[in-house]
Amino acid sequence: MLISFGCPVSGAWARPEVLTSIARRAEELGYHGLWAFQRLLVGRDQDLAPIYQSVLDPIVALTWAGAATSRIRLGVSVLNLPYVAPAYLAKQVGTLDRLTGGRFDLGLGTGWSEPEFVATGSDPKPRGRRTEEYLAALRTLFADGEAEFAGDFYRVPPSRMRPLPAQAGGPPILLGGTAEVALRRAGRLTAGWVSSSRASLADIEHGARVFRAAAATAGKNPDDVRIVVRAVTQPGDRDPAVPLSGSWADIRAGARRYAEAGATELFYEPNWDPRIGGPDADPQLASELGAEMIEALAPGENG
Repeated sequence: MLISFGCPVSGAWARPEVLTSIARRAEELGYHGLWAFQRLLVGRDQDLAPIYQSVLDPIVALTWAGAATSRIRLGVSVLNLPYVAPAYLAKQVGTLDRLTGGRFDLGLGTGWSEPEFVATGSDPKPRGRRTEEYLAALRTLFADGEAEFAGDFYRVPPSRMRPLPAQAGGPPILLGGTAEVALRRAGRLTAGWVSSSRASLADIEHGARVFRAAAATAGKNPDDVRIVVRAVTQPGDRDPAVPLSGSWADIRAGARRYAEAGATELFYEPNWDPRIGGPDADPQLASELGAEMIEALAPGENG
């Protein structure tokens, strides 16, 4: 199982110098990738976790991290596809992929926050058909040659989008989702499935099984598909509700259980620790804890 790390995008440690230092250190320590996430805004009446209160834009943050590194992969888990047109997203992520030499992984979801749907004038429904059309539109825009797509929700007139992404056919696409229909869709249409932060070990095991079965039915080698786990990580006191909590040894042991459940990649997610990703946390202490975490959980003999 590949080991990656959550990018400093939330709360007190989401500062330019910390983003640069964490990105460079992750690359030096041999982490496979850096992962960001998206949250546009928080509605006045929404009671959301501290991590969501102050979040950098993931594409901009990953571009910043990409400029400070040369090898580590860069991923987003996830961008909510109803918020922007396929052509706009294709231009953004194609540019990021080009500028970073083909290091970007695109995780997509359909969103869940009603205030964000209102603010972006978007509607996720019908989720299945909308997602399938969105993927088809993206892929025609990423292809070499003339792009054209006509669907019920999205259209691309005969056109060309240049420059092309560095990765042929565009960045690998992974889908989020927990319902079985979403897992089967991901297995059928994409390179991988990316879990939510709320997924339990049982959820990962079940999701991996459904996803791989759908991939096999679609003619793919189930051993070649990707299952990426966004693993909330909280060092210190052991919390049974957080599998990756407790001592560093406890956390590494918890990560191995995700591998046994079927994950191909896990990224430690420091942003969920309120001492790091909380908007009112002490910036210096948040940065120090994040730096300690990236050292203690580095891949290798202890990974």
